Amino acid sequence: MAELAELEDPKAREMNERHGDDHGVNLGKLRAIAKRLRTQQELARELWATDDTAARLLALLICRPKAFGRDELDVMLRQSRTPKVHDWLVNYVVKKSPHSEELRVAWYADPDPVVASAGWALTTERVAKKPDGLDLTGLLDVVEAEMKDAPDRLQWAMNHCLAQIGIEHPDLRARALAIGERLEVLKDYPTSPGCTSPFAPAWINEMVRRQTEK
Repeated sequence: MAELAELEDPKAREMNERHGDDHGVNLGKLRAIAKRLRTQQELARELWATDDTAARLLALLICRPKAFGRDELDVMLRQSRTPKVHDWLVNYVVKKSPHSEELRVAWYADPDPVVASAGWALTTERVAKKPDGLDLTGLLDVVEAEMKDAPDRLQWAMNHCLAQIGIEHPDLRARALAIGERLEVLKDYPTSPGCTSPFAPAWINEMVRRQTEK
């Protein structure tokens, strides 16, 4: 904790706070500490218990994902106060957990939109890698009915799922594009030069174009 405190950088904090993250540690330096520490599950649990954002991010880098129980991961997600902690927990830990599918189903239906966004993120992973058994048409129905008015974090996750369905499943691409065009979610989102817009039709078309060029 003392080492993390020494890495506090006002410029890093200002940049992180723009994205809703309350810490001032450069993520490159944080990863360097994690590389030095390697996997240490008990230390990861102790760091998580501090409720400090930088410490929790470090915990997620040095933990052993398969060592967490289903209920433990559920509690950790609900304790994740900032977007970066939430995203790293889902992407670096839950996706590698044997409980990921059970949690996906539970979180997807959760009334808390931030928790539900984790369920949608895990669903998007399945759309891309293991779609068998998913009701993709049903997912598009939900997106069409609910994404426009969903809270920001949930809307972003639903939009990612919409784009992934359009990219990975040609038979549903026309409908995915039509939904994106009609709802116009993230259509005006500021995008840096050279980056792909998160607006679903632009995203789908760009990724399909890249696939056809390979």
